[in-house]
Amino acid sequence: MNLWEYDLVIKNGMIVNEEKQIKANVGIKEGKIVEIDAHIMPNQGKHSIDADGLYLFPGVIDTHVHFNEPGRSEWEGFKTGSKSLAAGGSTLFFDMPLNSHPPTTTKEAFLQKDALAKEKSLIDYRLWGGVVPGNLDELEKLYQCGVIGFKAFMSNSGIEDFQFSDDRTLLQSMKKIAELQSILAVHAESDTITSFLSEEIISRRDHSALAFANARPIYSEIEAVQRIIAYAEVTKCKVHIVHISSSKVLKPILAAKAKGVDISVETCPHYLSLTVNDLEKLGSVAKCAPPLRTKQEIDNLWAAIGKGEIDVIGSDHSPSLVSMKEGTLLEAWGGISGCQTTLSVLLEEGYWKRGIPLEMIAKITSANPAKRFGIFPNKGSFSIGSDGDIAIVDLNEQFTLQKEDLYYKNKLSPYIGKTFRGRVKATISQGQIVYSTLKGNKISSPK
Repeated sequence: MNLWEYDLVIKNGMIVNEEKQIKANVGIKEGKIVEIDAHIMPNQGKHSIDADGLYLFPGVIDTHVHFNEPGRSEWEGFKTGSKSLAAGGSTLFFDMPLNSHPPTTTKEAFLQKDALAKEKSLIDYRLWGGVVPGNLDELEKLYQCGVIGFKAFMSNSGIEDFQFSDDRTLLQSMKKIAELQSILAVHAESDTITSFLSEEIISRRDHSALAFANARPIYSEIEAVQRIIAYAEVTKCKVHIVHISSSKVLKPILAAKAKGVDISVETCPHYLSLTVNDLEKLGSVAKCAPPLRTKQEIDNLWAAIGKGEIDVIGSDHSPSLVSMKEGTLLEAWGGISGCQTTLSVLLEEGYWKRGIPLEMIAKITSANPAKRFGIFPNKGSFSIGSDGDIAIVDLNEQFTLQKEDLYYKNKLSPYIGKTFRGRVKATISQGQIVYSTLKGNKISSPK
Protein backbone atom coordinates (compact mmCIF):
# COMPACT_ATOMS: atom_id res chain seq x y z
CA MET A 1 0.00 0.00 0.00
CA ASN A 2 1.37 3.45 -1.00
CA LEU A 3 1.46 5.64 2.11
CA TRP A 4 2.68 8.74 0.29
CA GLU A 5 0.48 11.34 -1.35
CA TYR A 6 3.19 12.18 -3.90
CA ASP A 7 6.01 10.29 -5.56
CA LEU A 8 8.25 13.36 -5.33
CA VAL A 9 8.04 16.63 -3.42
CA ILE A 10 10.25 19.61 -4.29
CA LYS A 11 10.20 22.20 -1.52
CA ASN A 12 11.33 25.83 -1.19
CA GLY A 13 12.18 26.38 -4.86
CA MET A 14 11.54 29.53 -6.92
CA ILE A 15 9.37 28.45 -9.85
CA VAL A 16 10.07 30.21 -13.15
CA ASN A 17 7.28 30.17 -15.72
CA GLU A 18 6.94 32.12 -18.95
CA GLU A 19 4.92 34.83 -17.20
CA LYS A 20 6.03 34.98 -13.55
CA GLN A 21 8.09 33.61 -10.69
CA ILE A 22 6.60 32.17 -7.52
CA LYS A 23 8.05 30.42 -4.50
CA ALA A 24 6.16 27.22 -3.74
CA ASN A 25 6.43 23.52 -3.07
CA VAL A 26 5.66 21.06 -5.85
CA GLY A 27 4.02 17.65 -5.66
CA ILE A 28 4.56 15.15 -8.48
CA LYS A 29 2.67 11.88 -8.87
CA GLU A 30 2.75 9.32 -11.69
CA GLY A 31 4.91 11.61 -13.79
CA LYS A 32 2.64 14.65 -13.53
CA ILE A 33 2.69 17.88 -11.53
CA VAL A 34 -0.41 17.48 -9.36
CA GLU A 35 0.04 20.24 -6.78
CA ILE A 36 1.80 23.60 -6.48
CA ASP A 37 1.33 24.94 -2.98
CA ALA A 38 3.44 26.42 -0.20
CA HIS A 39 1.88 24.03 2.32
CA ILE A 40 2.99 20.72 0.79
CA MET A 41 5.22 18.93 3.29
CA PRO A 42 8.31 16.88 2.39
CA ASN A 43 7.02 13.85 4.31
CA GLN A 44 4.07 13.70 1.93
CA GLY A 45 6.42 12.50 -0.79
CA LYS A 46 8.12 9.16 -1.26
CA HIS A 47 11.15 11.21 -2.21
CA SER A 48 11.85 14.89 -1.58
CA ILE A 49 14.25 17.57 -2.78
CA ASP A 50 15.06 20.72 -0.82
CA ALA A 51 15.45 23.41 -3.49
CA ASP A 52 15.98 26.30 -1.10
CA GLY A 53 17.96 28.99 -2.93
CA LEU A 54 17.45 27.23 -6.27
CA TYR A 55 15.26 27.98 -9.29
CA LEU A 56 12.85 25.53 -10.91
CA PHE A 57 12.55 25.96 -14.68
CA PRO A 58 10.23 23.95 -16.91
CA GLY A 59 12.48 21.37 -18.57
CA VAL A 60 14.26 22.64 -21.66
CA ILE A 61 12.80 21.39 -24.95
CA ASP A 62 15.64 21.08 -27.46
CA THR A 63 13.92 21.10 -30.83
CA HIS A 64 17.10 20.58 -32.83
CA VAL A 65 19.60 17.78 -32.18
CA HIS A 66 21.42 15.24 -34.33
CA PHE A 67 21.97 11.97 -32.44
CA ASN A 68 22.90 9.96 -35.56
CA GLU A 69 21.39 6.59 -34.69
CA PRO A 70 21.14 4.29 -36.49
CA GLY A 71 24.18 4.11 -38.73
CA ARG A 72 26.52 6.72 -37.30
CA SER A 73 26.27 6.01 -33.59
CA GLU A 74 30.04 6.41 -33.23
CA TRP A 75 29.43 10.16 -33.72
CA GLU A 76 26.76 10.31 -31.01
CA GLY A 77 23.85 8.16 -29.88
CA PHE A 78 20.61 8.37 -27.94
CA LYS A 79 22.22 7.19 -24.70
CA THR A 80 25.10 9.68 -24.57
CA GLY A 81 23.14 12.44 -26.26
CA SER A 82 20.17 12.24 -23.90
CA LYS A 83 22.47 12.05 -20.87
CA SER A 84 24.18 15.23 -22.07
CA LEU A 85 20.81 16.92 -22.47
CA ALA A 86 19.72 15.85 -18.99
CA ALA A 87 22.91 17.31 -17.51
CA GLY A 88 21.96 20.59 -19.16
CA GLY A 89 18.38 20.68 -17.89
CA SER A 90 16.64 19.31 -20.99
CA THR A 91 13.73 16.90 -20.64
CA LEU A 92 12.59 16.55 -24.26
CA PHE A 93 14.41 16.61 -27.59
CA PHE A 94 13.44 16.51 -31.26
CA ASP A 95 15.93 14.44 -33.25
CA MET A 96 16.67 15.55 -36.81
CA PRO A 97 16.25 13.12 -39.73
CA LEU A 98 19.73 13.42 -41.23
CA ASN A 99 23.14 12.18 -40.05
CA SER A 100 21.57 8.84 -39.20
CA HIS A 101 21.84 6.13 -41.83
CA PRO A 102 19.33 5.56 -43.21
CA PRO A 103 17.95 9.07 -42.75
CA THR A 104 14.39 9.35 -41.45
CA THR A 105 12.78 9.84 -44.86
CA THR A 106 10.67 6.66 -44.93
CA LYS A 107 8.31 4.87 -42.56
CA GLU A 108 10.76 1.97 -42.24
CA ALA A 109 13.60 4.30 -41.25
CA PHE A 110 11.36 6.01 -38.69
CA LEU A 111 10.46 2.70 -37.06
CA GLN A 112 14.10 1.69 -36.90
CA LYS A 113 15.16 4.96 -35.26
CA ASP A 114 12.15 5.08 -32.94
CA ALA A 115 12.94 1.63 -31.55
CA LEU A 116 16.49 2.70 -30.72
CA ALA A 117 15.36 5.95 -29.10
CA LYS A 118 12.75 4.13 -27.03
CA GLU A 119 15.37 1.66 -25.83
CA LYS A 120 18.21 4.08 -25.07
CA SER A 121 16.98 7.60 -24.37
CA LEU A 122 17.11 8.83 -20.79
CA ILE A 123 14.50 11.53 -21.46
CA ASP A 124 11.43 12.07 -23.63
CA TYR A 125 11.82 12.55 -27.38
CA ARG A 126 10.14 13.20 -30.71
CA LEU A 127 11.51 12.50 -34.20
CA TRP A 128 11.58 14.76 -37.24
CA GLY A 129 10.77 13.36 -40.67
CA GLY A 130 12.85 14.36 -43.67
CA VAL A 131 11.97 16.02 -46.98
CA VAL A 132 14.26 15.06 -49.87
CA PRO A 133 13.78 14.79 -53.61
CA GLY A 134 11.73 11.68 -54.34
CA ASN A 135 10.09 10.96 -50.98
CA LEU A 136 6.82 12.85 -51.46
CA ASP A 137 4.82 9.61 -51.14
CA GLU A 138 6.44 8.90 -47.75
CA LEU A 139 5.34 12.12 -46.05
CA GLU A 140 1.88 10.95 -45.03
CA LYS A 141 3.29 7.64 -43.78
CA LEU A 142 5.80 9.52 -41.64
CA TYR A 143 3.06 11.77 -40.34
CA GLN A 144 0.99 8.74 -39.36
CA CYS A 145 4.04 7.39 -37.50
CA GLY A 146 3.99 10.53 -35.35
CA VAL A 147 6.80 12.78 -36.59
CA ILE A 148 6.86 16.17 -34.87
CA GLY A 149 7.30 17.82 -38.26
CA PHE A 150 9.43 17.69 -41.40
CA LYS A 151 12.91 19.05 -42.16
CA ALA A 152 14.32 20.22 -45.49
CA PHE A 153 17.60 21.75 -46.60
CA MET A 154 17.80 24.56 -49.13
CA SER A 155 21.56 24.07 -49.42
CA ASN A 156 23.95 21.11 -49.32
CA SER A 157 23.41 19.19 -46.07
CA GLY A 158 26.88 17.63 -46.06
CA ILE A 159 25.26 14.18 -45.94
CA GLU A 160 25.18 12.29 -49.23
CA ASP A 161 21.95 10.39 -48.53
CA PHE A 162 20.05 13.53 -47.47
CA GLN A 163 19.98 15.73 -50.57
CA PHE A 164 18.88 19.35 -50.44
CA SER A 165 15.45 20.15 -51.81
CA ASP A 166 15.10 21.97 -55.10
CA ASP A 167 12.27 24.47 -55.51
CA ARG A 168 9.79 22.02 -57.00
CA THR A 169 10.44 19.48 -54.25
CA LEU A 170 9.83 22.19 -51.67
CA LEU A 171 6.55 23.32 -53.25
CA GLN A 172 5.18 19.80 -53.69
CA SER A 173 6.20 18.77 -50.18
CA MET A 174 4.87 21.93 -48.56
CA LYS A 175 1.52 21.45 -50.23
CA LYS A 176 1.35 17.93 -48.80
CA ILE A 177 2.56 19.01 -45.34
CA ALA A 178 -0.11 21.72 -45.28
CA GLU A 179 -2.75 19.11 -46.08
CA LEU A 180 -1.46 17.06 -43.15
CA GLN A 181 -1.60 20.18 -40.93
CA SER A 182 2.02 19.61 -39.99
CA ILE A 183 5.03 21.94 -40.17
CA LEU A 184 8.21 22.27 -42.26
CA ALA A 185 11.51 23.21 -40.63
CA VAL A 186 13.97 24.71 -43.08
CA HIS A 187 17.73 25.12 -43.20
CA ALA A 188 17.60 28.40 -45.11
CA GLU A 189 20.79 29.15 -47.02
CA SER A 190 20.95 29.59 -50.78
CA ASP A 191 22.76 26.63 -52.32
CA THR A 192 23.53 28.65 -55.44
CA ILE A 193 25.18 31.46 -53.49
CA THR A 194 27.06 29.30 -50.99
CA SER A 195 28.34 26.91 -53.67
CA PHE A 196 29.49 29.77 -55.90
CA LEU A 197 31.32 31.60 -53.11
CA SER A 198 32.81 28.41 -51.66
CA GLU A 199 34.33 27.55 -55.01
CA GLU A 200 36.03 30.94 -55.04
CA ILE A 201 37.71 30.54 -51.65
CA ILE A 202 38.74 26.99 -52.48
CA SER A 203 40.41 28.25 -55.66
CA ARG A 204 42.25 30.89 -53.59
CA ARG A 205 43.15 28.28 -50.94
CA ASP A 206 41.98 30.71 -48.30
CA HIS A 207 41.42 28.70 -45.14
CA SER A 208 40.75 31.61 -42.79
CA ALA A 209 37.67 31.88 -40.60
CA LEU A 210 36.67 35.16 -42.23
CA ALA A 211 36.82 33.60 -45.71
CA PHE A 212 34.60 30.71 -44.59
CA ALA A 213 32.11 33.12 -43.01
CA ASN A 214 32.08 35.33 -46.11
CA ALA A 215 31.40 32.28 -48.31
CA ARG A 216 28.15 31.77 -46.38
CA PRO A 217 27.00 35.39 -46.05
CA ILE A 218 23.95 36.71 -44.25
CA TYR A 219 22.32 37.63 -47.55
CA SER A 220 22.42 33.94 -48.51
CA GLU A 221 20.16 33.26 -45.53
CA ILE A 222 17.92 36.20 -46.41
CA GLU A 223 17.48 35.05 -50.02
CA ALA A 224 16.48 31.55 -48.93
CA VAL A 225 14.11 32.87 -46.25
CA GLN A 226 12.39 35.18 -48.72
CA ARG A 227 11.93 32.29 -51.13
CA ILE A 228 10.50 29.91 -48.53
CA ILE A 229 8.12 32.63 -47.32
CA ALA A 230 6.81 32.95 -50.88
CA TYR A 231 6.32 29.18 -51.03
CA ALA A 232 4.53 29.26 -47.67
CA GLU A 233 2.15 31.86 -49.07
CA VAL A 234 1.51 29.67 -52.13
CA THR A 235 0.95 26.44 -50.19
CA LYS A 236 -0.33 27.75 -46.79
CA CYS A 237 2.26 25.51 -45.13
CA LYS A 238 3.43 26.28 -41.61
CA VAL A 239 7.17 27.02 -41.63
CA HIS A 240 9.87 27.07 -38.96
CA ILE A 241 13.19 28.70 -39.90
CA VAL A 242 16.03 27.05 -38.00
CA HIS A 243 19.31 28.51 -36.71
CA ILE A 244 19.35 32.06 -38.04
CA SER A 245 22.73 33.71 -37.45
CA SER A 246 21.74 37.37 -37.74
CA SER A 247 18.90 39.69 -36.79
CA LYS A 248 18.92 40.86 -40.41
CA VAL A 249 17.35 37.51 -41.30
CA LEU A 250 14.49 38.38 -38.94
CA LYS A 251 13.26 41.29 -41.04
CA PRO A 252 11.50 39.29 -43.77
CA ILE A 253 10.25 36.80 -41.17
CA LEU A 254 8.66 39.52 -39.04
CA ALA A 255 7.17 41.13 -42.14
CA ALA A 256 5.70 37.78 -43.15
CA LYS A 257 4.24 37.27 -39.66
CA ALA A 258 2.61 40.70 -39.90
CA LYS A 259 0.97 39.58 -43.16
CA GLY A 260 -0.41 36.46 -41.52
CA VAL A 261 2.11 33.86 -42.73
CA ASP A 262 2.32 31.03 -40.20
CA ILE A 263 6.07 31.19 -39.57
CA SER A 264 8.37 30.87 -36.56
CA VAL A 265 12.10 31.27 -36.08
CA GLU A 266 14.90 29.65 -34.10
CA THR A 267 18.42 30.67 -33.23
CA CYS A 268 21.12 28.77 -31.31
CA PRO A 269 23.32 29.39 -28.26
CA HIS A 270 26.46 29.61 -30.41
CA TYR A 271 25.03 32.53 -32.40
CA LEU A 272 24.34 34.21 -29.07
CA SER A 273 27.81 33.76 -27.59
CA LEU A 274 30.54 33.00 -30.16
CA THR A 275 31.97 35.13 -32.97
CA VAL A 276 33.98 34.65 -36.14
CA ASN A 277 37.00 35.60 -34.02
CA ASP A 278 36.29 32.57 -31.84
CA LEU A 279 36.18 30.47 -35.02
CA GLU A 280 39.61 31.78 -35.97
CA LYS A 281 40.94 31.05 -32.48
CA LEU A 282 39.27 27.70 -31.81
CA GLY A 283 39.29 26.32 -35.34
CA SER A 284 36.90 23.67 -36.63
CA VAL A 285 35.39 22.84 -33.21
CA ALA A 286 33.46 26.10 -33.73
CA LYS A 287 32.65 25.52 -37.42
CA CYS A 288 28.95 25.45 -38.29
CA ALA A 289 26.58 26.52 -41.04
CA PRO A 290 25.45 29.24 -41.14
CA PRO A 291 28.79 30.39 -39.71
CA LEU A 292 29.49 32.44 -36.62
CA ARG A 293 29.17 36.19 -37.14
CA THR A 294 30.37 39.37 -35.38
CA LYS A 295 29.94 40.63 -31.81
CA GLN A 296 27.44 43.17 -33.14
CA GLU A 297 25.30 40.38 -34.61
CA ILE A 298 25.28 38.66 -31.20
CA ASP A 299 24.10 41.85 -29.52
CA ASN A 300 21.42 42.38 -32.16
CA LEU A 301 20.07 38.84 -31.70
CA TRP A 302 19.87 39.34 -27.95
CA ALA A 303 18.01 42.61 -28.51
CA ALA A 304 15.56 40.71 -30.71
CA ILE A 305 15.07 38.12 -27.96
CA GLY A 306 14.38 40.90 -25.50
CA LYS A 307 11.63 42.18 -27.82
CA GLY A 308 10.11 38.72 -28.19
CA GLU A 309 10.99 38.47 -31.89
CA ILE A 310 12.72 35.06 -31.69
CA ASP A 311 10.45 32.13 -30.91
CA VAL A 312 12.70 29.20 -30.05
CA ILE A 313 16.25 28.33 -29.02
CA GLY A 314 17.56 24.99 -30.34
CA SER A 315 21.08 23.75 -29.77
CA ASP A 316 21.60 22.30 -33.26
CA HIS A 317 23.85 19.77 -31.52
CA SER A 318 25.72 18.34 -34.50
CA PRO A 319 28.50 16.07 -33.21
CA SER A 320 31.14 14.11 -35.06
CA LEU A 321 34.22 12.01 -34.56
CA VAL A 322 37.24 13.92 -33.29
CA SER A 323 39.08 12.92 -36.48
CA MET A 324 36.42 14.65 -38.58
CA LYS A 325 37.41 18.00 -37.07
CA GLU A 326 40.99 17.68 -38.31
CA GLY A 327 42.49 19.31 -41.38
CA THR A 328 41.79 22.79 -42.69
CA LEU A 329 38.72 24.77 -41.75
CA LEU A 330 37.22 24.14 -45.18
CA GLU A 331 37.79 20.38 -44.99
CA ALA A 332 36.58 19.75 -41.42
CA TRP A 333 33.08 18.64 -40.49
CA GLY A 334 30.74 21.55 -39.90
CA GLY A 335 28.78 21.15 -36.70
CA ILE A 336 28.95 22.34 -33.09
CA SER A 337 28.40 20.07 -30.10
CA GLY A 338 26.38 22.14 -27.66
CA CYS A 339 23.26 20.48 -26.29
CA GLN A 340 24.62 20.20 -22.74
CA THR A 341 25.33 23.91 -22.35
CA THR A 342 22.22 25.62 -23.79
CA LEU A 343 20.76 26.82 -20.49
CA SER A 344 24.14 27.84 -19.08
CA VAL A 345 24.91 29.96 -22.17
CA LEU A 346 21.50 31.65 -22.01
CA LEU A 347 21.83 32.40 -18.31
CA GLU A 348 25.36 33.77 -18.61
CA GLU A 349 24.96 35.74 -21.82
CA GLY A 350 21.29 36.65 -21.44
CA TYR A 351 20.32 36.93 -17.79
CA TRP A 352 23.61 37.94 -16.20
CA LYS A 353 25.23 40.04 -18.94
CA ARG A 354 22.18 41.59 -20.60
CA GLY A 355 19.37 41.44 -18.06
CA ILE A 356 17.08 39.18 -20.09
CA PRO A 357 14.30 38.09 -17.67
CA LEU A 358 14.29 34.50 -16.51
CA GLU A 359 10.67 34.31 -17.68
CA MET A 360 11.81 35.04 -21.26
CA ILE A 361 14.44 32.30 -21.05
CA ALA A 362 11.76 29.84 -19.88
CA LYS A 363 9.54 31.02 -22.72
CA ILE A 364 12.00 30.51 -25.58
CA THR A 365 13.42 27.24 -24.27
CA SER A 366 10.20 25.57 -23.18
CA ALA A 367 6.79 27.23 -23.50
CA ASN A 368 7.22 28.54 -27.05
CA PRO A 369 8.51 25.31 -28.59
CA ALA A 370 5.75 23.34 -26.85
CA LYS A 371 3.12 25.70 -28.22
CA ARG A 372 4.58 25.82 -31.71
CA PHE A 373 4.71 22.06 -32.03
CA GLY A 374 1.33 21.34 -30.47
CA ILE A 375 2.35 19.73 -27.17
CA PHE A 376 1.50 22.53 -24.73
CA PRO A 377 0.54 22.49 -21.84
CA ASN A 378 1.45 18.84 -21.37
CA LYS A 379 4.99 20.00 -22.13
CA GLY A 380 6.54 23.41 -21.68
CA SER A 381 4.43 24.53 -18.74
CA PHE A 382 5.09 24.49 -15.02
CA SER A 383 1.45 23.97 -14.05
CA ILE A 384 -0.89 21.42 -12.51
CA GLY A 385 -1.54 18.61 -14.96
CA SER A 386 1.68 19.14 -16.94
CA ASP A 387 4.39 16.52 -17.18
CA GLY A 388 6.83 16.60 -14.27
CA ASP A 389 9.65 18.00 -16.42
CA ILE A 390 11.83 20.30 -14.32
CA ALA A 391 15.35 21.73 -14.38
CA ILE A 392 16.65 22.74 -10.95
CA VAL A 393 19.23 25.51 -11.30
CA ASP A 394 21.62 27.34 -9.02
CA LEU A 395 21.68 30.77 -10.67
CA ASN A 396 24.66 31.95 -8.67
CA GLU A 397 26.98 28.98 -9.03
CA GLN A 398 29.93 29.80 -11.25
CA PHE A 399 31.80 27.06 -13.04
CA THR A 400 34.35 26.61 -15.79
CA LEU A 401 33.37 23.88 -18.24
CA GLN A 402 35.90 21.07 -18.40
CA LYS A 403 36.20 18.35 -20.99
CA GLU A 404 35.50 15.81 -18.25
CA ASP A 405 32.13 17.45 -17.55
CA LEU A 406 30.77 16.50 -20.97
CA TYR A 407 28.72 13.37 -21.53
CA TYR A 408 29.08 13.50 -25.33
CA LYS A 409 30.47 10.41 -27.02
CA ASN A 410 33.15 12.63 -28.57
CA LYS A 411 34.09 15.28 -26.04
CA LEU A 412 34.24 18.27 -28.35
CA SER A 413 32.84 21.69 -27.47
CA PRO A 414 33.77 25.30 -28.19
CA TYR A 415 32.71 26.07 -24.59
CA ILE A 416 35.46 24.05 -22.89
CA GLY A 417 37.40 26.45 -20.68
CA LYS A 418 34.61 29.05 -20.62
CA THR A 419 33.14 30.22 -17.33
CA PHE A 420 29.38 30.38 -16.73
CA ARG A 421 27.06 31.55 -13.94
CA GLY A 422 24.03 29.33 -13.59
CA ARG A 423 24.44 25.59 -13.18
CA VAL A 424 21.92 22.79 -13.51
CA LYS A 425 21.87 20.85 -10.24
CA ALA A 426 19.17 18.31 -11.09
CA THR A 427 16.85 17.39 -13.93
CA ILE A 428 13.50 15.63 -13.55
CA SER A 429 11.86 14.04 -16.57
CA GLN A 430 8.25 12.88 -16.21
CA GLY A 431 8.70 12.76 -12.46
CA GLN A 432 11.95 10.77 -12.53
CA ILE A 433 15.27 12.23 -11.38
CA VAL A 434 17.49 11.64 -14.42
CA TYR A 435 20.41 13.84 -13.38
CA SER A 436 21.51 15.21 -10.01
CA THR A 437 24.57 16.66 -8.32
CA LEU A 438 22.60 17.64 -5.21
CA LYS A 439 24.33 16.55 -2.02
CA GLY A 440 23.73 16.22 1.69
CA ASN A 441 20.19 16.83 2.87
CA LYS A 442 19.13 18.36 -0.44
CA ILE A 443 17.63 15.09 -1.63
CA SER A 444 16.12 12.42 0.55
CA SER A 445 14.15 9.18 0.49
CA PRO A 446 12.33 7.39 3.28
CA LYS A 447 14.42 5.16 5.52
